[in-house]
Amino acid sequence: MDSNGFACPLLLDGATGTELQRRGMPSGACTEQWVLDHPEVLLTLQREYVEAGTQVLIAPTFGANRVKLEQHGIRGQTASYNQRLAALSREAAGGTARVAADIAPTGLFITPFGESSFEELVEIYTEQAQALKDAVDLFLLETTMTMPEARAAVLAIKSVTDKPVWTSFTCDENGRTLSGTDVLAALIVMQGMGAAAFGLNCSTGPEAMLAQLKRLTPYASVPLIAKPNAGLPEIVNGQTVFRCPPEEFAVLVPQMAAAGVRIFGGCCGTTPAHIAALRSAVGQVDFSSFPAPEQDPDVIPCASEKEARFITPDVDVGETIACSPDLMEDILDAEEDCPQGALKISVLEEDDLDIFAENQYVVKDALCLTSDVPELLEGALRVYQGRAFWDGTEDLDPAFLEQMRQKYGLILL
Repeated sequence: MDSNGFACPLLLDGATGTELQRRGMPSGACTEQWVLDHPEVLLTLQREYVEAGTQVLIAPTFGANRVKLEQHGIRGQTASYNQRLAALSREAAGGTARVAADIAPTGLFITPFGESSFEELVEIYTEQAQALKDAVDLFLLETTMTMPEARAAVLAIKSVTDKPVWTSFTCDENGRTLSGTDVLAALIVMQGMGAAAFGLNCSTGPEAMLAQLKRLTPYASVPLIAKPNAGLPEIVNGQTVFRCPPEEFAVLVPQMAAAGVRIFGGCCGTTPAHIAALRSAVGQVDFSSFPAPEQDPDVIPCASEKEARFITPDVDVGETIACSPDLMEDILDAEEDCPQGALKISVLEEDDLDIFAENQYVVKDALCLTSDVPELLEGALRVYQGRAFWDGTEDLDPAFLEQMRQKYGLILL
C-alpha cells in the first residue's frame, strides 16, 4: 500500500511541543518564534527522531497560519516564517527523511457559530500552502476539530500544489471531535476530497485510539494514520506528565496494522525513544498478511458535517426541498417525518446559495444536491460541509460532474 508515492508502512516523528518544552521552551511561548530564535534545539530533536527511525519529519509550522501568528503580534510574515521553519526540518532530515508541512486549526468558526466565512478559511490556508508548496514533500493536517477547517485546508492546498495531503483529526473516546463531528464522517468526507491518508492524533493513548481506528477500517480506502499521545496527560507539581513508556506505547502496533494503519507516529509526550520502539514493532509486522477490508458495493457512504450516513443506489430521497426562507424548518420536518435516510435540496438561483449556506449545518441525513446550473451546484458543494450525492435527475455535463467528484467528493449514482 502506498500514499501518493510514499511506500508504506511509514514512520512519522514524535512530539515537538512537549519535547521543546522539556528542552527549555517556556510554557506559553510562541513555538514558531522560539524555534527560529533557538534553531539548534529543533535541529537536535529532529535529528534524534531521524536516528530513531523517522521517515517523515513534521515541520514546526503547526501555529504558522496568519491567525495564530497574529495572536502573538507577528504580522505580515506568514510566508517567511513557514519557509524558514520548513528549511530547518529539511536541514535536520539530512536527505534521509521526507518533510511534511504541519497545518493546524485556526480556531475560527464559520457562521452561524462564528464570524468567519468559509472562503476566509480557504484564503488563510491558501496563503500558508503557497508559502510551503516548494519547501515540503507533503502536507499533514493535524489535530483537526472541525469539518469546515479541514475542507478549507484541503481545497486550499490542492489549489496550489498536487503534493499529497494527509488529514488527521483529534477526538474523544466516543469518536467525536470537540465540535461534535464523528471521525467516521470526517473519513468519508476527507477521502472523498482526495486526502491520500486519514487518521487520528493527540487526545488519547494508543488503546483508546485503536478502538476508533477499528470503526474506520471497513470504510477506509486510504492508509490510516495513528499518532497517539504517550497516554493521557497528568498534572504533577504543576508539570504535565505522560506516563506511557516507549515499550507500552508500541505494544498495539500489530493490532493497529490489522486495522489498516500504515503510518505510525507519536503526539504529545512521545520522544525519540517512543519512535525507536515503534520502528522495532513495525519491523516485526508482516503487512502483506492482512486482507483488504471487504466493502459492499451496494452500501454507499455519505456524510453530513457531523454524521456518517449510508445509502444504496436506489435510495428514496423523498420530495425535493426548495431553498426558501423556511429551509431550516423544512429540513428538520423532512428528517423527522420522512425517515428514509436521505434529503434532496434544489439550488436554482443565486439567492439559494446564501440560504443553503446559512442552514446546511442542520442536515443530519445523507444529502442529494440538485441544480440545472453547474455554477450553482458547485457553489452548493463548496459550502456544504459534508459529502453529498447526485441522483442524475438533471442533465449536466458528465465531465463537469466528474470534476465535482474529484474536487468535493460528490457521489454520482
